[in-house]
Amino acid sequence: MPVCLAIAQTLIAFLPTNTFTLAWTHSAEKTSWREDWAVVAGQLMPTQAAIEGSGAGMDPPPGAELVDGEWRYTPTTPPMPRLVLANSSFTDDYEICWNNVCRMLATLNPRGVNGPLEIYPCDEGDRAASDGDLPAIHEEKSR
Repeated sequence: MPVCLAIAQTLIAFLPTNTFTLAWTHSAEKTSWREDWAVVAGQLMPTQAAIEGSGAGMDPPPGAELVDGEWRYTPTTPPMPRLVLANSSFTDDYEICWNNVCRMLATLNPRGVNGPLEIYPCDEGDRAASDGDLPAIHEEKSR
């Protein structure tokens, strides 16, 4: 099942994948964070996470293991229908990776739509219902 990205209920990207990685820099601590996600039974499920450090109320959970300078763990967050992300000019952008393609989320918003960004499982029908000029993103770029 593919993944769609939308801002203000406007579909901005159609990703032909059922797994993706979301990465960002913590706004206060300036440490790297990464979460792996999968579409499971039509919902988003975090499968793995890693953080570079702790602080500002964002400590690694119990059971996290320090591997190659980052804390790795399996999130206990239950599956959810959609993931809503802040879309602020006051913080660094998110990076999303899928099928050996990585892009900054801002580059997937060619229309400059403002508002929180939503990531959710979708299908070809969602893409077809868009305004017709929304391509699936396939280009290769190594991470």
